[in-house]
Amino acid sequence: MNYVYLKRLYAKRAELEAKLELHDARYCFGEEEVDDGTDSDLRQRLSEISDEIDELEAGRGARTG
Repeated sequence: MNYVYLKRLYAKRAELEAKLELHDARYCFGEEEVDDGTDSDLRQRLSEISDEIDELEAGRGARTG
């Protein structure tokens, strides 16, 4: 298992979650330019990274279990 890669994925996911929270907050305060598809892009990237993390963790669990 490449723990360095997994750690980077966790960090990237946290970064994307923070960006999405900021984007959502800006949208709540009525900034019109925020509705440009950024939220769907962030959500898609978050989903992809989460899926990759899940696959890596499932592989690790199968080997240690």
